[in-house]
Amino acid sequence: MNLRRSIDPESMGPFAGMIETSDVREILNEEAFRRVISRERRRTERSRKPFLLMLLDLGDPQLPSAARGKNLSKLLAALSLGTRDTDVAGWYRNDCVVGMMFTEIALDDRGTIVSTMIARLSDILRNHMSLEQFNRVGISFHVYPEDWNQGSHQPPGNSVLYPDLSKRAEGKRTATALKRFLDIVGSIVALVLFAPLFLLIAVAIKSTSKGPVLIRQQRIGQYGEPFVFLKFRSMTNGNSDGIHKQYVTKLIAGKAERQPSNGNGKANSDGVFKLTEDPRVTPVGRFLRRTSLDELPQFFNVLKGEMSLVGPRPPIPYEVEAYDFWHRGRLLEVKPGITGLWQISGRSRVTFDEMVRLDLRYARYWSPWMDIKILLQTPRAVVLGAGAH
Repeated sequence: MNLRRSIDPESMGPFAGMIETSDVREILNEEAFRRVISRERRRTERSRKPFLLMLLDLGDPQLPSAARGKNLSKLLAALSLGTRDTDVAGWYRNDCVVGMMFTEIALDDRGTIVSTMIARLSDILRNHMSLEQFNRVGISFHVYPEDWNQGSHQPPGNSVLYPDLSKRAEGKRTATALKRFLDIVGSIVALVLFAPLFLLIAVAIKSTSKGPVLIRQQRIGQYGEPFVFLKFRSMTNGNSDGIHKQYVTKLIAGKAERQPSNGNGKANSDGVFKLTEDPRVTPVGRFLRRTSLDELPQFFNVLKGEMSLVGPRPPIPYEVEAYDFWHRGRLLEVKPGITGLWQISGRSRVTFDEMVRLDLRYARYWSPWMDIKILLQTPRAVVLGAGAH
């Protein structure tokens, strides 16, 4: 299989004299270039050295291949000047979008690279393309790792940086449609079936403590998109989340105690983690948590398409802020769910990293049949109270 396309220097016209023949960079085809992006993403997770991906849209894909080749020659001439041997050029989309990856950069270098490449490309393309051709060329820059801070203007989960996930999603279109069908049917059945229980729980909460029956909490969904998460209130009204935030940060970093007591934390099915013997929890709330009945309103989230019946638990924003780069993968491939592989695998008997690995395994290998098996095993896990508090 030919993984590279060589550019003939003689085809570069007025640009041929701008660079030496040996400096004309070979360009990877789409399949190979996308593999490099996936590989560099994993390398960055280990080395913690970011990369910058620049994409240039060559314009109308309906142009004849000769015209596209001519435009590509001009772009490559500009890209080849001043780039390093470790930088990679390739087709992001064959004959349509070309890319350059600047690997192992310092974040302080990002602005310099962007401004330099924009200036260089603008000068060359404006001088050697017609105005119509120049206006068709689009330039975009994408940095990995992304900024998952909720105050960032750039949304996380940029699909450009995850071509391998897009490819897997394409191969599971039918299964994804079936999963959504099961979510809709299952959530409707659950809401109808548990309607009397909703009323009883609402009365119990309202008659024993002040505050709303439901709480609305921001959680992080697929691709880092926030959504409003519903659950029955199990605590006294108006509590601070400072204690929980402090514990979860330590837990994710692997610094929390494994056998907590008297207010220390323990892994649970929600939050992703709750505190045991928490004085903020009401007597009714303690029962709701132990039986997982506080999670029933999440069927509304499933019906709206924000969650699935099966998937990773949706984290609170401050949990995501404490994530290592590789932890974020649990939020990319599938929607968050009410139950999942972790919930039926021991909950508090696994560390946070082990929980993430279970979520990643589910995301990689899920199928409608796997979802059904997990759903069938969930009631037993709830009844046994494995890790529930």
